[in-house]
Amino acid sequence: MAERSTAAVDVAGNSGGKPLTAKAGKATADGAEAATKAGTHKDGGRAEGKKPARDDRTTPELHSGHKLARRYRLEECVTRLEGFSSWRAVDEKLRRAVGVHLLPADHPRARPVLAAARSAALLGDPRFVQVLDAVEENDLVYVVHEWLPDATELTNVLASGPMEPHDAYQLVSQVSQAMAAAHREGLAHLRLHPGSVLRTGTGQYRIRGLAVMAALRGITSDHPQQTDTEAIGALLYAALTQRWPYEDSAHGLPGLPKGVGLIAPDQVRAGVHRGLSELAMRALVNDGATASRQEKPCTTPEELSKAVAAMPRIRPPESAFATPPGGYQRPHAYGQQPPHGAGSTGPMPVPPPPPLQGRTGRALKWSVAALLIAALGLASWQLADTLLKDGQGDHPQISESTGDDGSKPTGEPIKIADAQEYAPDGTPQHEDLVKNTYTKYDDPSKTWRSRSYREGPSLTQYKGGVGIIYDLGSLQKLRSADIKFLYGGDHTEVSLYAAKSFGGSESLKSMEKITTKKTSTDSIKLSLKKPVEAQYVVLWITAAPYSGPDATTYAGDGYKQGITNVKFTG
Repeated sequence: MAERSTAAVDVAGNSGGKPLTAKAGKATADGAEAATKAGTHKDGGRAEGKKPARDDRTTPELHSGHKLARRYRLEECVTRLEGFSSWRAVDEKLRRAVGVHLLPADHPRARPVLAAARSAALLGDPRFVQVLDAVEENDLVYVVHEWLPDATELTNVLASGPMEPHDAYQLVSQVSQAMAAAHREGLAHLRLHPGSVLRTGTGQYRIRGLAVMAALRGITSDHPQQTDTEAIGALLYAALTQRWPYEDSAHGLPGLPKGVGLIAPDQVRAGVHRGLSELAMRALVNDGATASRQEKPCTTPEELSKAVAAMPRIRPPESAFATPPGGYQRPHAYGQQPPHGAGSTGPMPVPPPPPLQGRTGRALKWSVAALLIAALGLASWQLADTLLKDGQGDHPQISESTGDDGSKPTGEPIKIADAQEYAPDGTPQHEDLVKNTYTKYDDPSKTWRSRSYREGPSLTQYKGGVGIIYDLGSLQKLRSADIKFLYGGDHTEVSLYAAKSFGGSESLKSMEKITTKKTSTDSIKLSLKKPVEAQYVVLWITAAPYSGPDATTYAGDGYKQGITNVKFTG
């Protein structure tokens, strides 16, 4: 699901640099074949693509503190090879960290790199690390891209062990969908491996280096879609087994034993999800694997994405298993370990005591039975007496609207003092229209709305969600919220969180989750069983319905949602 908006890229660099011609959509001219042809490159497994000989040209001597375009200050060199270098830098104009790829303007790959960078920027899909600038200046070519300090490379994720089935499913689902969207626009990645996939704190995956890394390395392929599909299969294989699916070790992962060939993940490690194992083999079948059950191989990211969608849903693992009263835990088969998350040191079932034997035992049984009968009779008489007495007087009436704390809600609206978009990933939707979610306005085109996404209803695979943070002016006892949406349909999911500040930099994990609810209509009422004290409230939308093009709000078709009015009640 790709955003239909266009990512902003300053092709002139705001630096006096020489602007170059950018061609939207497909990168096919001016050496951009490096952006549309991917090398069959396994990064430590095998390299079968058409890769030119290593260039001996040296990267210009730059140092920490050097400034590009009087704006990008280089901080740390993270890569230096094949005539180019990659840096962590700071955008002093916007006060944020960025990444920068640098190479000489006369480098044989300079033009393909610029063309690939522009094409990737025009895609504007938030599932990819965005290209922010592509410039030729002072005999240098440089590409500036997002830097995500809070995201974790998949290399580091896999270092701690294989993924749970649900996590592996999310990985292959999100990456295959993103690459399918890129290939529809004529873009290939060509160097998909654990180091080019990042996992954010919300569990979303972002892909970096789309088209650009292949252009920097001079990698091409006659079958780019097949190449990227096999690469996604290798990522899934590694996620399931913690092994790279080739004989040579790579990316901190051991390779397969030599001479055994490419075997299915569920034959490498016990307990691997059978469906995901088959899916990995279907993606890798073009490289020598055998598709299980004679399933059709997946040769494009689109086919792989559809195969993932056709699988039965894989639920996330429970964080903990509840222990029934008495400390009883479900027994496991001999030699089987308790499920992940279950306590292995909990109390074992206590065997019942042996039955009483002989005359003494029988007498004791009868005595206990008699006492129980007497106790039940006494309790029944007391209950009947209480009911009769209560019937003679007035019954206390309890209002259904009374809160759990015994307090009665006032039903008075809480005035919203201010609001702003909550965009932890740094990509807001329409921040200039946020005020219209709680004030009157006459122009329907001024309704705050999200961008349109190609697939849904869930938005979590792209941004984690879209939302607004509201300032209630002071600490308030929040009891309900009424929200009017722009679109109805299947379905909208919205949550409320109590934030500690209005800055918008606080993560959802650190907030108190107030409530979550779904609706298929264009409105929703969120009523709380117990009032929550909060001054800053985040309204977070994680699913949106599909709607066609809207001429009034100039929004294209797709999965999207808008907010026409929000009211909080105390």
